This record gives sequence, structure tokens and C-alpha cells, in this order.
Amino acid sequence: MAYSWTTYRTQYGVSLKLAYPVMVGQLGQILVSVADSIMVGKFLGTIPLAAISLAVSILIIPMVFAIGVAFGLTPLIAGADGKDDPAEAVKYFKNGLVLNSVLGLLVYGVLAIFAQFAHLLGQDERVVTEAMPYLHIVGFSIVPMMAFFAFKQFAEGLSDTKAGMRVSLVANLLNILLNYPLITGWGPFPELGLAGAAVSTLGTRFLMVAGMAIYIRKHKKFAAYWSHWRSTEITWRSIRDILAIGVPSGLQLVFEAGAFAMSGVIVGMIGPVQQAAHQIALNIASVSYMMVSGLGAAATIRVGNQLGKRDIPMLRLAGQSLFHLTLAMMVLTMILLIGLRNFLPEFYSSDPEVLQYTAVLMIAAGIFQLPDGLQATTLGALRGVQDVNIPTIIAFVAYWVIAVPMCYYLGITEKMGPLGVWIGLTIGLVLASIALYWRFQHKVRRID
Repeated sequence: MAYSWTTYRTQYGVSLKLAYPVMVGQLGQILVSVADSIMVGKFLGTIPLAAISLAVSILIIPMVFAIGVAFGLTPLIAGADGKDDPAEAVKYFKNGLVLNSVLGLLVYGVLAIFAQFAHLLGQDERVVTEAMPYLHIVGFSIVPMMAFFAFKQFAEGLSDTKAGMRVSLVANLLNILLNYPLITGWGPFPELGLAGAAVSTLGTRFLMVAGMAIYIRKHKKFAAYWSHWRSTEITWRSIRDILAIGVPSGLQLVFEAGAFAMSGVIVGMIGPVQQAAHQIALNIASVSYMMVSGLGAAATIRVGNQLGKRDIPMLRLAGQSLFHLTLAMMVLTMILLIGLRNFLPEFYSSDPEVLQYTAVLMIAAGIFQLPDGLQATTLGALRGVQDVNIPTIIAFVAYWVIAVPMCYYLGITEKMGPLGVWIGLTIGLVLASIALYWRFQHKVRRID
């Protein structure tokens, strides 16, 4: 069915209103990561900076998986909202809060056990020693972070994406402001070194939970939901419903994040200069990915809401409008990355050889913007129609059966260097985006 420009323009406005707060919140998270690295590198030196890199490498996979599980709450809340059923929404929220809190503790437990064997990873002993306190503190901060996600996904499922943005921005700003005194011992603060950055993260994540809890408890638009809180029971069936969407969603994120992490390992086999260039290009490209993740969140909310209403034409229209916005945004970022390929990397390095490699990789990063953005938004839309198992298989095949082996073959065997690795990543992203988009269209036709 063909729709007029006026119809699509209205849909673009609705989608952007939902998406932009998530985009801003995600950009805030990146700024915290950048600030941590800059402050630790400037005030503490190379070993602590390398310790952060090691700790993040250990943290990232279990943390990304846990966040993916938390995403399973959003489409269920959105569906209940579409059916105008506050009791069902609260049922999933309360069970999701318990599930997220327990999962946060389990993730920390796994990290604490794994940390005991970090010295077997072939790292400098000084780096391992510095990394352990940071790893334990930030690892424990996953517990309040997961509780925060339960409140945040509840609000987003009810189409309120601004609350999470505001709380995240305030907490991220406070995190950055606390880093300096806690790292250096400025004023009345103790000098904690690298652990100071971790303590700042832990403290602000507890504040994020408190902020979202107070907002949802006090705001009058949630009053109808709180009236069902006491009568709602914690049941395995409700938790299973969340896990049925959340676990595959978590695996999807793990497969993609793992493939990009593996690409860094492969580039590291080529040489340190190429690895530095790869890291710079990937870090710059991650900014646009975090922004498009806001469109993916909007897709989950809008599609899930229309599924609850059983308004399939509007579901299809909402999905298409978000795909259009994604392509427009990624074309813009592609132009910027390619056009600024010689400028942006200079913020990271002054090594001419590193900058030369990075300029080439920035072109590859620009090209893969389109498929990367489309697969992210399509995964969000598929989550909205509660279709997660087949997309998980698609993600595994695209990234681990095709992309990673292609990265090794082109980069190492064919000696194309880091460019070959990025071509391999792009091939996997193109195949994933095509397969996922077809899956969404197929799923909607079956619902209709």
C-alpha cells in the first residue's frame, strides 16, 4: 500500500520524538567512556590506561548480554500498553525488576570468578594488577545498572523515553565531574587512582536507579500502574516470557559485539600501527551506531504498541518510517565519515603512519554505515513483534560463519591488511541487514 508524503512525515515526527532521547542518552554513555580514558591516560599513565582496556575486554560480553536480556521487557510493556492493560504492564515490570537484579548479581559473580584467571591471558602483570580493583568495582556496578534498565525499559515501553535520557545525562555528567577528584585526590576526596574512576561509575549507577524509581513512583501518569503493584506476583511464567525475548536479544548483541572484538584481534595479528588505526576508526564509527540504536529502540516501542492494538497497517507504516529515517541518518554519517576521514583521526593520534591507515579505514567505516544502521533498526522492529529466535540465528551466521572468517581470509591470508578485515565486516553486515529486513516483512505478512 502506497502512503502520501504527509502520512510519512507525521510518522517520522512520532518516531523521532521517541528516538532522540535514546540517542542523546547513548551519546552521553560514549562521552563517559571517552572521559574515563582521557583522564586515566593523562593523570595516571599508560599502564592504568591499558588496565582499563583489559577490564573492559573482560566486562563487555557478559554486560552486553545482560543489557540485551533487559531489552526483552520493552516489547511486552509496549504490547500491554497497546491493549490498555496496566495490570499486565506492571506484571512484566515487577518480574523484570527481579530478573534484572538477579541477573546483575550472576554476571558479577561470573566476572569475579573469571578475574581470578586473568593472569592466564598473557597480559603484563602490572596491567592485570591495576585492572583487578577496577574490574571488581565496575563489575558490581552492573547490579544497579540492571535495576535501572528495568525502570527505564518500563518507561520506554509506555512511550516515555525522555525520563531515561534525563537521568542518564545527569548521572553521566556527575560521573565525569567525580572522575578527576577521585582519581587524583583533589580537595577532600581520597586519591584512589584507577579505582576512583570505577567508584565514580558505581556511585552514579546507584543514583540512576534512585532517579528513575523516584520519577516513576511520583509522576501522576504512572499512578494507575502502581495501584496494581502489591497484587502482582513474581511468577516463573512471567519471567520466562521476558527471557524468551531477552535471551535471544542478548545473544544478538553478543554475536555482533564479539565479531567486532574478534576483528580487533585479527588486525592485531597484522601489527600495532594497524591495530591503532582500527581502534580509532571503530571508535569514531561507534558514535553513529549509538545514535541509530535510538531508532532501533523506537522501532521496538512503536511496533510492539501497534501489535498490542492489532493495528497491522499502522505497524507496517511505523516500521517503514523508521527504516527511512535510518537510511537518511546513515547516508549523512557516511558522508561525514568519508569527508572528515583526514580530520577526525587527528584527535586520537599524531603518528603519520597510523593516520594514513585510519584515513583508508574511515572510507570503509562510511560505507558500512548503511547496512549497520538498517540491521540495528530491523532488529528493534523484530523485537517489537516478539520475533527473536530466527534473527538470532541470522546474526550468528552473518557475523561468525561469514564475517569473521572473511576478515581473517581477506586480512591475513590474502594480505589485504586492515582494509580486508573491514571488507569482511561489511560483507557480514550487508547480509545481516538484507536477511533481517526480509524477515521483518515476512513476519508482518504472516501476522496480517
